[in-house]
Amino acid sequence: MSETKEFKRPGGELSNRPLHFIWVVDCSGSMHGEKIGKVNHAIQSTIPEMADAARNNPYAELLIRTLKFSSGAQWVTPEPVNVDNFCWSDLEAGGVTDMGNAFDLISSQLTIPPMSDRALPPVLVLISDGQPTDDYKTALDKLLALPWGKKSVRIAISIGQDADVSILNEFTGNRDLVLQANNSADLVKMIKWASTAAAVVSAPATPDSTTVAGGAGGSNSSPIIFDINNIPVPEESDPDDINVW
Repeated sequence: MSETKEFKRPGGELSNRPLHFIWVVDCSGSMHGEKIGKVNHAIQSTIPEMADAARNNPYAELLIRTLKFSSGAQWVTPEPVNVDNFCWSDLEAGGVTDMGNAFDLISSQLTIPPMSDRALPPVLVLISDGQPTDDYKTALDKLLALPWGKKSVRIAISIGQDADVSILNEFTGNRDLVLQANNSADLVKMIKWASTAAAVVSAPATPDSTTVAGGAGGSNSSPIIFDINNIPVPEESDPDDINVW
């Protein structure tokens, strides 16, 4: 069988399957000032790198959205936008930490429709510096019960010493994917690292490969390899050398 035929699937070729990447950003009052400023700067600066990586990925169409939460949650990007057309809108901080509300909004988008049955597992990057002030548990359980929620690649960036790492670990399901940022330098590094998750979709799984996540679109979905565990996580800065949040 030729290489081209190997990548065929019922309903069409594997190439250009939608890959949804969602920034989920805590905009509560404790993020005010340097923290939200660094988040804005880091994500904005990494968009060109994501676009470059997407152009080199023949299997996916990278679509980006931003969701913010504080007193309630709101889509900053109402509809998924191709990375080449995505523009970051600076976020402002104030209010409480309604993380559960954010999980509910994500859940509403991880069904078919609006998701395509050809989509790849979505990438969810949660950035937070505190503890939820609403019923996050019920909303998170609902999210993880969805096929797309369960198969999503979930990364969390914990900002400072006050963030509840145990809750972020519940979100990711993998302690290694909870990144700790204790200062502005760490935060920039961690955000840039997390953005590379959009570029780790590899070829369809072969018999001798390890599948970390697969398509959620039914029996016609080819399993997809995520090599995220092979991407070295940047080391945290020495707290003796830099101011810690």
